Amino acid sequence: MAKQPEHAHEPWTQPQKVELKKLATENTPTRVIGIKLKRTPSAVQSEASKLGISLKPTNRSPYNRKPGK
Repeated sequence: MAKQPEHAHEPWTQPQKVELKKLATENTPTRVIGIKLKRTPSAVQSEASKLGISLKPTNRSPYNRKPGK
């Protein structure tokens, strides 16, 4: 069985919520946010949803299209 992250099953603190928002606005992948905050990716997604934070990348074009093609 996989090891649980350090903060598993603990309530989110205000500084962690602020960091989550900052990392999400920087287009940081969910898994990386989880590693930095010592949470599982599903916990990150759940908390982001509760806070109304989108984890979708905002500056990537769909299907990896290059301009002019």
